[in-house]
Amino acid sequence: MRSLGALDWLALGVFVLSWLGYAWAVDRLPVLRRRSVIAAMNEHRHRWMRAMLQRENRIMDTQIIGNLMNSTSFLANTAIFILGGLVAMMAAPELGARVFAMLPFTTTPDPAAWELKVSLLLFIFVRAFFELTWALRQFNYCSIVMGGVPPGPPDAAAEFQANMAAEVANRAARHFNTGLRAYYFGLAALAWILHPLALVLACLVVVWELYRREFRSEVRKALQG
Repeated sequence: MRSLGALDWLALGVFVLSWLGYAWAVDRLPVLRRRSVIAAMNEHRHRWMRAMLQRENRIMDTQIIGNLMNSTSFLANTAIFILGGLVAMMAAPELGARVFAMLPFTTTPDPAAWELKVSLLLFIFVRAFFELTWALRQFNYCSIVMGGVPPGPPDAAAEFQANMAAEVANRAARHFNTGLRAYYFGLAALAWILHPLALVLACLVVVWELYRREFRSEVRKALQG
């Protein structure tokens, strides 16, 4: 595309490599995955479901699922509002380009380049919406599976049901994390509108922040004991 310079293509390559590379490394490499907050929380969800078997009154467990569904629903609804704003930016490219051109260190982008940059944001938040709504449905499935756990002293059938609920909750959390990660990289992609180097810098900041929070945070140390 002639409207994009070499620096733009380089920045876009850094963005794609950062997003896909980080997701692949954290989600697919066992040596990294087992050291992450995600892995620690997976084990805590299994402990939660085993503890649920010992409780006669499980109102607290349903409230926890409700809180998880509320936070997921909030982000999914926010993604819809963001997509509405991006569609408006796509429909009025001249106005949006003039607004961003007023910012320091920016120039009025080529119309084709503007559409490509907004399209990237659209793609990111569509992905976030699908991931978050799928997480929401899986939390809903988890609540139904939890409702099927028989009362009374836990037996093999109850333990199997609790383990199933934990696995569904873990899958929901994984998709929630993927949707939240898309939000982070969506903010990075927004920097491309300002300048290609701003996109590169934003990608590096996002990758570092994600890595720090998932592998070097105090929360991780607390969760892993």
